[in-house]
Amino acid sequence: MKLWERFRSKRAELDEAAFVLPVLLLVSIGLINLAIIGFAAINANNAANYGARMGSVAQANATGVAQSAAQEKLNAVRVGSYLITVSGNQTPGGLMTVTVQYTVPNYFGTLAGYFGVASAPREFKGTAKAHFRKEGW
Repeated sequence: MKLWERFRSKRAELDEAAFVLPVLLLVSIGLINLAIIGFAAINANNAANYGARMGSVAQANATGVAQSAAQEKLNAVRVGSYLITVSGNQTPGGLMTVTVQYTVPNYFGTLAGYFGVASAPREFKGTAKAHFRKEGW
């Protein structure tokens, strides 16, 4: 094989890599985004469920117990931001509701403008809700 044929072969490999690498990078960033969103959604759902359960079995200050229990679950997680709201009454059989709203950044959104996407959201938002009946004695 002559020298110029080897050079042509190497150049073709570089051309292929130049086309594939940006696509591979975008797919990777998109998958990371999806994983972060899923992680935040699962944590918000678990915190809402735990907070509602703790509030439903609390003897006094059920809404405060539910709020602090949900916050305790979310303190271990440092992905995105969370807002907890609690509603319910203190009577046995009453409904205790904990709502956790989460917001996570969209890392893909800033890159999407370079590829023709006109408006990509800067962050993703979601809501997790849990309901438990207040237990009573």
